[in-house]
Order: sequence, then structure tokens, then C-alpha cells
Amino acid sequence: MSDHAVMMASRRGPLHGLSLPKGTDFSLSEAPHAARFILRGDGASVAAFGPAAPKPLQGSAAGTRTALWLGPYEFLLLAPEEDATTVEAGLKATLPAGTSSLVDISHRQIGLVLEGRLAARCLSAGCPLDLALAAFPVGMATRTIYLKTEIVLWRQAETRFHVEVWRSFAPYLVGHLADALAGTNGL
Repeated sequence: MSDHAVMMASRRGPLHGLSLPKGTDFSLSEAPHAARFILRGDGASVAAFGPAAPKPLQGSAAGTRTALWLGPYEFLLLAPEEDATTVEAGLKATLPAGTSSLVDISHRQIGLVLEGRLAARCLSAGCPLDLALAAFPVGMATRTIYLKTEIVLWRQAETRFHVEVWRSFAPYLVGHLADALAGTNGL
């Protein structure tokens, strides 16, 4: 096993030792480790990454790569962790000089996956957005907050959400989501 593989296998994340809610109505899990980049540039720059540039407030995926629209000319790019070097080199080679920037934020944040019929309800306990399916449809992605924590929220399916959160706030977020679940009393 390579030194990198040993390091990755032995790494303890911010959720190490926490009990994550798991059940049929709601489950919370850590998303697979990923390479994460903030790209500031136009849609053509995103196309060099793989997926088509997402429309405003949307996510776009192609294979194992995802681009989430965060604002005009700002995208969060997600790829398998092992592709980080390849993605970064490929994008830097194709980005127009002076009009684009790429920042690796892989060590700053983690992804969480919330699933089940109570997922939107638990998120609504701390997120000011209307998460009803008609108001926040499948594919929608945005930067928002959960109580005092900035998150990126992406609805992947009717009852599945992907949440990006800074590593240092992840235990806080998990604790409040568990409290929100306890407050549902199994509705």
C-alpha cells in the first residue's frame, strides 16, 4: 500500500466518533471523500471539467464529476478524491488567463448525505429556505445557512439532499440535525 493510501485509510474526519442517525425515515451519512474546487469563470470553463455548466441554482453531473452553480461566474466542482491532481492540472491548462481562478478547497469542507422522507423536514428546522418539492425541486443547488452554519445545499432526489459544510462546523450541524429528527417524534 502506498504512503498516500495509508494516510487516507488512517485519516480521521470531523465526524469520527459521532453517532449518525440511520433509519428508514431519515439517515445521515458522510459523502465519499472528494476533491473540491471553487472555480470563478464562465460556463466554458466548467465544460473543461466535464459536466455542462449548470443553470443558475442548479447542479450538473457527468460521470463522477459534479458542478454546482453558486453565483454568477462561481461554481463548486466535486470529483473523486483520487482525481484531484488530474482535475486541477486539466483545468489550469484550459482556464483563460486573467479572467478565471481555481482554488482547491478539498481540506476545508466535507459532504453529508441526508436521505428519507424526513430529510427536508429536518433541514427545515434550521434552514430558512422553503424546501417543499415545488419550491426547491430536484436538481436545485444553492448556498444557504443552517442555523449559524453556511452550507451548500443540493437536492439530488425527492428525499435525498447533499450538504457541503466546513469541516469545523460539521459536528455542530450533525448535532442539530439529530435534534431536529428527535423533534419530529416519528411523524
